[in-house]
Amino acid sequence: MITRRLILAGAAALAFTTSASAEDWKAKYPELTFAVVPAENASGVTERWAPFVSYLSKELGVKVTLRIANDYAAVIEGQRAGNIQIASYGSASFARARLTGVKTDAFANDINADGSTGYYSVFFVKASSPYKSVDQLKGKNLGLVDPNSTSGNNVPRFELDKMGIADADTYFGKVVFTGSHENAILALAQGTVDVAANQWTSDDDSTLAQMLTKNMLKNADGSAMKKDDFRIIHKSAPIINGPYAYNSDLPEDAKAAIAKAFFDAPAKDKAAFDRLSDGQKKGFHPATTKDWDGTIELIKFVDALRKKKAS
Repeated sequence: MITRRLILAGAAALAFTTSASAEDWKAKYPELTFAVVPAENASGVTERWAPFVSYLSKELGVKVTLRIANDYAAVIEGQRAGNIQIASYGSASFARARLTGVKTDAFANDINADGSTGYYSVFFVKASSPYKSVDQLKGKNLGLVDPNSTSGNNVPRFELDKMGIADADTYFGKVVFTGSHENAILALAQGTVDVAANQWTSDDDSTLAQMLTKNMLKNADGSAMKKDDFRIIHKSAPIINGPYAYNSDLPEDAKAAIAKAFFDAPAKDKAAFDRLSDGQKKGFHPATTKDWDGTIELIKFVDALRKKKAS
């Protein structure tokens, strides 16, 4: 009887401690800010993410606020300042955050429809153009995405260097940062640039595919553009999907609750998850910060290219 009472008392104490611990972090963080960088226009980002953020609020028991950051640097600096508790990063921007001392830890990344957890950086041209390879584009205009974009700047520069093009800014007639993956595709479609770097997982899973589905790309006569109106002339080696990361200083109970909410999402709120992924992802894969060590080396390489150019 005594033993049973002790067991029951211990169990009750453990339950109380666990509950109290959970309440402690919620009292300290009654609101969490979740930041994403738009790959599309702001209204599209809100429509895509809002149901998932509402799901997180319900699961975590605290208000989760969506913040649409202007660019990758805003996410990095927001986490550095502690104003952003959860962030959706690209691989390169996460590596940049880690390299510059931001206390952020990866806990998950996306699982693609085929079960893989990676994607590619590609160079798109219009199919009507004569260009079949990068060496035919010397003196032409290149559209990039953002200085901290993985597939839209860092990997393209790494790939160009492997082709013997160490300085993209002198090889191409003009190199422009368009600000988002969608803008880079739009610049190509409208003829502002001759080639655009972008992210691509498959023909049905890319920024281009999403834009075509939404009928965002038009020919000069106003007709809708199709997949066949674009051509990939170069594809990189696989890149690990960018991470979801939380502040390192968050209480461990908060971190565990956030990660669990992500992993449970496809089953607990399929509609919200499918809206977030356009049905192109299977779920979230458990990840650790070390999974992006290779990307950190890539960023160091690109930084060295910039320093070499400047010297």
